Amino acid sequence: MKQALDVNHINPFLQSALSIFDSMMQMKLAIGKPCVSNLAFNDQIFALQVGLTGDLKGQIFFVMSIDAAKNVASKMMCGMPIEELDEMSASALSELSNMIMGNTATLFSTKNIRIDITPPLVLMGSSIRITPEVQALKVPLFYEGAEYIGMYICVTKE
Repeated sequence: MKQALDVNHINPFLQSALSIFDSMMQMKLAIGKPCVSNLAFNDQIFALQVGLTGDLKGQIFFVMSIDAAKNVASKMMCGMPIEELDEMSASALSELSNMIMGNTATLFSTKNIRIDITPPLVLMGSSIRITPEVQALKVPLFYEGAEYIGMYICVTKE
């Protein structure tokens, strides 16, 4: 398994996520304690995977409960009630990951680090196990005192 990123390269990912959640959904998220983690989920989850190419390579995963995903999709869709995660709500959530990662690419470009992102991939279900090539660094993002999203950074600098 490849070595994960230097801690100095983690901040743009976090800064972007906090900024987009605040500006798009008026949700102030807090950063929890990062830890090395695997990507094995027994409970029902909704996850978005975005790949990175360029100076940094790997994947970012945004993992949340189904209820959190419905709530975020509702906020992305101007408060429309979301009863189930259908194609439209998954598209709204995918756009959220595009905004976060696009902002991240812009922040990295100011440090002369060039990255491109792949279109997001939606994963939904239970008993999911993902084996990335790079060790996952999990950064929990909290909302109103509870973990809301797990951001898994599986990226290395070539």
